[in-house]
Amino acid sequence: MKYQESIEKRRTFGIIAHPDAGKTTLTEKLLLFGGAIQTAGAVKNNKIKKAATSDFMEIEKQRGISVATSVMAFEYGGKQVNILDTPGHKDFAEDTYRTLTAVDSVILVIDCANGVETQTEKLMEVCRMRNTPVIIFVNKMDRDGKDAFTLLDELEDKLDIKVRPLTWPIGMGDYFKGVYNIYDENLNLFQANKTKISKEIVSISDLNDPTIDELIGDKPAAELREDLEMIDGVYDAFDKEKYLSGEVAPVFFGSAVNNFGIQELLDTFIRISPSPRGRDTDLRMVEPSDDKFSGFVFKIHANLDPKHRDRIAFLRIVSGRFERNTFYNHVRLGKKFKFPNPTSFMAQDKSVIDEAFPGDVIGLYDTGNFKIGDTLNEGEKFTFKGIPSFSPEIFQELENLDPMKSKQLEKGIRQLTDEGVAQMFVQQPGNRKIVGTVGQLQFEVIAHRLEHEYGASCRFVPRNYHLACWITTNNDEQLKKFLNAKTGNMAKDKDDNWVFLAETPFLLTMAEQDYPDLTFHRTSEFKLD
Repeated sequence: MKYQESIEKRRTFGIIAHPDAGKTTLTEKLLLFGGAIQTAGAVKNNKIKKAATSDFMEIEKQRGISVATSVMAFEYGGKQVNILDTPGHKDFAEDTYRTLTAVDSVILVIDCANGVETQTEKLMEVCRMRNTPVIIFVNKMDRDGKDAFTLLDELEDKLDIKVRPLTWPIGMGDYFKGVYNIYDENLNLFQANKTKISKEIVSISDLNDPTIDELIGDKPAAELREDLEMIDGVYDAFDKEKYLSGEVAPVFFGSAVNNFGIQELLDTFIRISPSPRGRDTDLRMVEPSDDKFSGFVFKIHANLDPKHRDRIAFLRIVSGRFERNTFYNHVRLGKKFKFPNPTSFMAQDKSVIDEAFPGDVIGLYDTGNFKIGDTLNEGEKFTFKGIPSFSPEIFQELENLDPMKSKQLEKGIRQLTDEGVAQMFVQQPGNRKIVGTVGQLQFEVIAHRLEHEYGASCRFVPRNYHLACWITTNNDEQLKKFLNAKTGNMAKDKDDNWVFLAETPFLLTMAEQDYPDLTFHRTSEFKLD
């Protein structure tokens, strides 16, 4: 229990959403209210050409979407807040799923006009699998959208979770005037301001105060009182323990772009959200209060700084205290490493740190020693479980357009696939590289980064494969027969495991029937068992 005070200070959460729900804008505004930045640039506003703080890759700025997880930290209300902003685009869902293993809670952003969308449901399923506490922020209330009660019903129905509003919108669209804070029983009215924190016009604690009627009008005031009465009648009182166990999702309303409702969200979040939680390993449960340091790598990013060809492994600290220049055990390699320049993040801005505690996410400069899922610790030989990996859905062959840059291409594709944005399978003879992803956009990102970060030009040629299956067996003779029969469909992954690239579901079923001693794994998760 040495570091209990430091542990209790930490709040590490992810922000997830369907594309265009306003997730990156909300992230930026939390940083603004948290004092980490002074002025926010409107996201996707081509007139001012200012990219969002957390979107730093060139292709993200061009497209106005997040395709890599950003890590940002700031202090607020006596807490150390660590935000992991994730890609919203479905083609990069795998990065988001992995990031969810590194957070203790989640803020889910919903567009008030579109409500619950497909990607939102999938993200929520991952949160439910881990009982991750979820806060819902209904965004864009400054635009016309669905009725607030209708949205609450939709959230409960589609996300299969009970909800409890903790703020309530006053009007909507052109008539949106602010939010009533149900949790603190007060009302703050703001002027819309996209770039700076607005000064409060008025703060009212008594709902029956006639000043409310004067400021927002008799009809909106009457509607607000009626709505709040209905909420108390329909929804159970907020239970913090049920939120922490993932049974109830508190709901906040606002407009991130205009700074409405952000203060209420942030103030309540730091009071109710969980401090760092323990993680399961192949030996035992590791708690934050354990004296010895441990952590796991959930993300790797090459060329975070385009001026320096660096590679950063993102490590979530689970227990103990991490100290600079101290030797720690790399469990998979069975070697000890020390790190002279561990960093904390503010998007692409990094600063060297001397120590870090459970809940913190730090960057470790990596020369190729880390893979996603690796465990770093003191002493014990355990490995953290549950870093998800997915079988690709789209397969394309990588073709080199400039033979003079073969080394650059080889290095680039290996580093980028190490990041987990795609998986690479090498076929012989010919060293043919088949790249598999869960979305088409990833190929564009890989090609763009190979060209701009490694100086290697390439193209991707579609290949007609249905699924990649990893093979394990105790019957070497049967494996040998299978390899001879399926030469054209066999490849090895970057860890030198055999992979069967099945062309159709039927051919996969036939292979399973004809070779009963072979196990065909739909994901590479078996390697972590």
